[in-house]
Amino acid sequence: MAAQKYVWEGAIPLQIHLHESQVTALPPPPPALILAPRIGYLPLLAPLIKPYFSSTLPPGVDTIWFDYNGLPLKWYIPTGVLFDLLCPEPERPWNITVHFRGYPGNVLIPCEGEDSVKWSFINSLKEAAYIMNGNCKNVMNMSQSDQLDLWNSIMNGNLEAYQRVSSKHKLSTVDDEYTSLWLPKSQQSLGETDLTAQVKTGRVPVRLYVLSVREDFHDLDEMPRVDSWEKISYINRPVEIRKEDKCFTLHDALKTLLPELFSDESLTNVKLTGVDFENATRNPNEDVRTDKVVEDQGQSAYKNPEGGHISGRAEIKLIRIQGIEPKLEIPFSWVANNLINPDYFLHICVYAKVGQ
Repeated sequence: MAAQKYVWEGAIPLQIHLHESQVTALPPPPPALILAPRIGYLPLLAPLIKPYFSSTLPPGVDTIWFDYNGLPLKWYIPTGVLFDLLCPEPERPWNITVHFRGYPGNVLIPCEGEDSVKWSFINSLKEAAYIMNGNCKNVMNMSQSDQLDLWNSIMNGNLEAYQRVSSKHKLSTVDDEYTSLWLPKSQQSLGETDLTAQVKTGRVPVRLYVLSVREDFHDLDEMPRVDSWEKISYINRPVEIRKEDKCFTLHDALKTLLPELFSDESLTNVKLTGVDFENATRNPNEDVRTDKVVEDQGQSAYKNPEGGHISGRAEIKLIRIQGIEPKLEIPFSWVANNLINPDYFLHICVYAKVGQ
C-alpha cells in the first residue's frame, strides 16, 4: 500500500509558459505554476490554465496542447511518464509551453478535451483487461456509473475509490511468493496457505518506451534533447509470469520484452554494453475518440506489433518506472502490482545509447 500510495500521490511541479505567438497583451503573463498528478494527463489541466491566460489570448477557437523544447507532447501518455521519458536529468519545475491555437495534427491525434482523455483511458483499460484475461468483458460490461466513479477517482487522485470499483470488476495484476522476500519482516508472517492462495501466474500489460540516441554522452545531463518522437520506440507487449518460473525479476521481464537488448552474460547493474536491439515498435495512432474496442484489435496490439525499427550496438543508461530507478533484481510481480498505472499498464522508460 505504501508503494501504491506513492504512485497515486506523486506529482510533477510544472512551470507553464504561454507560447509567445499567442501573447496579445503587454507585459506578457508570467508562467503558471501547477502541481500536476503523475497519473493524470496534461489536457485535464485546462480548467486551471485557460482562465489564467484567457485575457491575453488572440481571438479564435481554443484547442489546448503542450510542447517541451519544441516537441509536441502526446496527450494520451500520463504526465509522469512524459516527464520520466523526456527529462532523464529531472527538471524541477518542468518548464513546458502551452498553446491554444495551431494544433499540430500532423504529430498529435485529435483531442477534444476531457472526453477524449477519458475514452483513451477506458480503451487502454480494455486492452489491459484483454491481455490479462483473454477478453475485456469485465470492462465492456462496466456500468456507466462505475465508469464514472472510476474516472472520478483518477481525476481526484482517490486510490480507495479506485480500488473499490476495480476490485468489483476483477481488475488485478499478479503476485507470487517471492514478493514476500521484499516485504518488511512485520509483513512476512503469512502462512503457506495464504501464499499459495495468491495468483502466481498471469500476463502483465507493459508499455515500454525506449529513448535512443546516437550521440555519445557520459552523464544524463549531457543527453541530447529529444526533438522528434521518431527517436522514441514504443513497445506494447505482455510479460508472462509462469508458475514454474524461479523468482522472476525485472531483469527477466526486460529480457522478455527486448531479448535483442541483452547478451547471455550475467547482468550486475543497469548499464549494458555491446548488445544489439531491434524491432522495437512505436505507438500506432489508434482512434481513441470512441469507446469501441474490438477484442481482436486488443490481441494484435501485443501479438503483431507494427512500427519503428532500431538496430545497432546499444548501451543502457537508465531504467525508470514512476520516477523510480528500480534495482533489476527486484521481483517483477512486486513492480507490476505496486508501480502500475491506473490503466493497468506498467509504463517503463529506458534510455539507450545506440552505436553506429
